[in-house]
Amino acid sequence: MQSYTIGQAARLLGVSPDTARRWADAGRVPTHRDEGGRRLIDGKDLAAFSVELAKGDGGDEEISHTSVRNAFPGIVTAVKLGDVAAQVEIQAGPHRLVSLLTREAVEELGLEVGVEATARVKSTNVHIDRT
Repeated sequence: MQSYTIGQAARLLGVSPDTARRWADAGRVPTHRDEGGRRLIDGKDLAAFSVELAKGDGGDEEISHTSVRNAFPGIVTAVKLGDVAAQVEIQAGPHRLVSLLTREAVEELGLEVGVEATARVKSTNVHIDRT
């Protein structure tokens, strides 16, 4: 399972590292420490928290509602595999993006809940890059 530092989690959630650290200190998202003493958040916990955060009112924190050049870095929150096709959901800050792609592409990219990925949008198509 992929884990994220507080700084990486903050970038994926669209907030400052201080905000992510305060959320971790308050117990809103569970953390653990690595061998070097850094606090880490498991990918599945971060994915669940990002969905919860997007559903809430945002509280006192300011969340950016812009994207740069139609790229939405985020975290995979759901993967539904069919025999040939697949559906992948990404939570990118306050934005939930859904892409339909082949099962083969999902497997080649190693997309699963908790993995960092970037959704790129051109017209009505959403392309996902594994980061």
